[in-house]
Amino acid sequence: MIADSVTPDAVTPDPVTTDRTVPSAPPERPGRTITGMSAVLLPHTGDGAIDWPAVEAHVARTVAAGLAPAVNMDTGYVQLLDDADKTRVLDLTAAIAGGSFVAGAFVPDQTGDPFDLAAHAAAAHAIASRGGTPVVFPSHGLNEHGDDGWVASLQALGAELDEFIGFELGAMFVPYGRIPSLDAYRGLLEIASCTGAKHSSLSRQLEWDRLALRDQVRPDFRVFTGNDLAIDMVRYGSDYLLGLSTFAPEAFAARDRMWAEGDPGFWELNDLLQYLGHFTFRAPVPGYRHDAAIFFTLRGWASSDATPAGAPRRPDSDRAVLADIAERLEAWT
Repeated sequence: MIADSVTPDAVTPDPVTTDRTVPSAPPERPGRTITGMSAVLLPHTGDGAIDWPAVEAHVARTVAAGLAPAVNMDTGYVQLLDDADKTRVLDLTAAIAGGSFVAGAFVPDQTGDPFDLAAHAAAAHAIASRGGTPVVFPSHGLNEHGDDGWVASLQALGAELDEFIGFELGAMFVPYGRIPSLDAYRGLLEIASCTGAKHSSLSRQLEWDRLALRDQVRPDFRVFTGNDLAIDMVRYGSDYLLGLSTFAPEAFAARDRMWAEGDPGFWELNDLLQYLGHFTFRAPVPGYRHDAAIFFTLRGWASSDATPAGAPRRPDSDRAVLADIAERLEAWT
């Protein structure tokens, strides 16, 4: 997606990524229409099987809220799915959302492997052929060969695709995660077929640096915040692709409308959603997916809070906190 709070090691960026080009807290951008993408949880039944009716219902719920569903992402346990299940997720999402969805193009590999261009292109084409936009999921081959290798690999993949979304993912989420330097990010901006990138370092400063560079080099490029600990990054020009929004897509959509309309309710609703984020994205961060499953059962969206084998689980004490937040969110939706 344990300790009671996120540990310093869990959010400390790699030393090579600490270059800063802008002061903290850049100007806000009030009245901006926010593009929201929500990483969809893959609920499971009590016997450990994928709860396909619940998956389909939540994709539909996300679309009805006005957010683009993001499937086969970390929130959807993409690393644990076989090819048949990943394909089924794509097919049901395409049937519901048409072309208004994104999906993780994930290639399983091992430490030390080279970047497998053919495999990444095939994963991306499987998404694009169904009308979606591929999000190039991190892999060992993509992230273990330095900044130059990262950029060169994405350049080669970009030449094979009409459109894709990049993905910077910190090691607190997956062991092969990595946040490249700002210079490498500039190389990403220069790939014409890359129209945006999800940034999941959990660092405001690193994301602010990317927004400043984006504004300077390529203003139409979208920076999708993946910072579930700072969901108000939308105030500064980020859009979002969040796992947290799967807990309450309708509440996120309401918050986004308030920002566009200048409604001061934005601040109170954002505070409540951020409380949910800080609670559920504490270390180990992947445990947020079990909290999401608990939240689904509380909201009647799933019959079980089961998770796949090996996925971190939260203590039973989380349920009371989540029930309180769910009750308070009802007043906003």
